Amino acid sequence: MSRLRTFAGVVATAAVLSILACQTAPPACLADNAGLTLADGFCALIVADSVGTARHVTVAPNGDVVVALGRSRNPGGGFSEGGVLVLRDTDGDGVADVRNRFGGGAGDDVEFHGDYLYYSTNDAVMRYPWTPGAMEPDSDADTIVSGLPATRSHRSKSFAFGADGALYVNIGSPSNVCTGQEGQPDPCPQLETRAGIWRFDAERTGQKQEDGSRFATGLRNTVALATRPQDGRLYGVIHGRDQLGTWDPFDEEYNAENPAEEFVRIEAGDDLGWPYCYYNPEKKVKLLAPEYGGDGETQGRCAGAKTPLLGFPAHWAPNGLLFPSGTAFPAQYRGGAFIVFHGSWNRAPLPQAGYKMVYAHFDGDEPTGEWEVIADGFGGEEPGPRESPHRPVAVAEGPDGSLYVTDDRGGRIYRILYVG
Repeated sequence: MSRLRTFAGVVATAAVLSILACQTAPPACLADNAGLTLADGFCALIVADSVGTARHVTVAPNGDVVVALGRSRNPGGGFSEGGVLVLRDTDGDGVADVRNRFGGGAGDDVEFHGDYLYYSTNDAVMRYPWTPGAMEPDSDADTIVSGLPATRSHRSKSFAFGADGALYVNIGSPSNVCTGQEGQPDPCPQLETRAGIWRFDAERTGQKQEDGSRFATGLRNTVALATRPQDGRLYGVIHGRDQLGTWDPFDEEYNAENPAEEFVRIEAGDDLGWPYCYYNPEKKVKLLAPEYGGDGETQGRCAGAKTPLLGFPAHWAPNGLLFPSGTAFPAQYRGGAFIVFHGSWNRAPLPQAGYKMVYAHFDGDEPTGEWEVIADGFGGEEPGPRESPHRPVAVAEGPDGSLYVTDDRGGRIYRILYVG
């Protein structure tokens, strides 16, 4: 295992207790909230900066922040293949002063489950045996599933553990709309292995895709995937399609606002309709895609496709989803969902948008339809995929209820607290 910096030896129980003692009092936020604009009552600081392509994140019970690192270009040339980064704050100021990096591969997701740290790359999910309080695994990783399709677009593999203990993996589509040498194939062959959620045995090693089962289909790319602890059900936020404006009778203005990014509850056997359908936020229905004969009015076969719980603005690129389980926040921020948007590249002639974290409110087990912006400003004054200094990816909850948000553009890890 390669190490950026290694914390010597196995961390003793006394050392862990000492670290936790330092973290009992919340750290001071930055005067400028790390450049973010936050909802009332929230403040922010920077845990670490320039760590690499920071994708999904989880937080250990002792407060260590564990980040999956994607493939990134090195300043001197060549690429870094990612791996897992562990960040520790030993003096309670909120800033990580110890780092340890191990593993490799183009990482996307990371999560503790049982006695293991699970980690995904573009084509596999593996797990590392883990001792509480450690900064590195006990041994090399076991591979849970490998050989997952990773060609062309939407290669990253986010995952979640269901209430049944199973491992649910997003396998995104390789295209915008199902395309082939003969145009638009129908039925779309990509649905056999991609554009859906696959279910695997979380404890069995050596699996291939065919050893799992397709749990839901017609989801173009569901990077934001999570189980809601309050009801034990699986949820996701789907990346909608692009390029509607290239088809008559649509134009660029229509494409800028269509389709909505879909917040969905994912159940066994669901079909969300991709590539044949898209969700129109104004009509609040699934419409037939123009590649399959749609005209912006016709539902056709899409009348039977599952509709979302809530639609978000087009092309915002949802990548992170968290249902907080703690009680650190006031009642209005419990039971709902924090959603992180990576930001758009194709909302012209409108300004590019997204680059923020929002909160979708729930009433019991159902969304109210209301959502609010919690953190904005990641993208700078003129957000864009190349112009923005930071692009938020994912969010995790710490032991004290703090939110940790990753950034794969500037490599920054933010900590957002409620102090209101």
